[in-house]
Amino acid sequence: MTEILMPKATAVWLVDNTSLTFDQIAGFCGLHPLEVKGIADGDVAVGVRGADPISNGQLTREEIEKAEANSDYQMTVVKPKYADLHSPSKRRGPRYTPLSRRQNRPDAIAWLVRNHPELSDAQISKLIGTTKTTIGAVRERTHWNSANIKPTDPVSLGLCTQIDLDEQVKKASARRRKLEEENPEMLADTLKAQEDLKTEQDDDFRTNDDIDLETLFGGSKD
Repeated sequence: MTEILMPKATAVWLVDNTSLTFDQIAGFCGLHPLEVKGIADGDVAVGVRGADPISNGQLTREEIEKAEANSDYQMTVVKPKYADLHSPSKRRGPRYTPLSRRQNRPDAIAWLVRNHPELSDAQISKLIGTTKTTIGAVRERTHWNSANIKPTDPVSLGLCTQIDLDEQVKKASARRRKLEEENPEMLADTLKAQEDLKTEQDDDFRTNDDIDLETLFGGSKD
């Protein structure tokens, strides 16, 4: 139900100028029936000047007469003429990203994959306006620019709002809990930094070199 302006003042006017029941007035004004009874008894809203909902454009005389004739009828607030103009329109299709920010998408994808592994590719795609192919390439480290990708918060990059991000994370929270229960080691390091990977690769190469020298020459390296 649409909230009305000055509910107590409106209730005062309805108590003084109509034969509506306390329940009807309470339902229209968003008050408790006992509070409306207190207004009628003079114990509540003392000194409050009544506000005419008809002159305010929130209620019609016909609506009041209909309610007075039927004690079970609940009045409805008159919908403002331009109410639809103030309601935000739902976005359809993929999010548009300015050309100047599209180059930052891989950085944002890497950040989301690392910090929110519970998000599906479809959610990431909708959030920052990218494709599942690009997401997969970043996730699998097959992106053509993988060496230069630096995980960065998409909010700071201007690719999405914090509200949109929080909404998608909230939707996927149940999926994250399931992932943490089934694969705790996977969440420990979903996307390692490029420097860490390079260090690990160097260590592997040194280990392999040691094994190869031992095997080929059958003795100490000296």
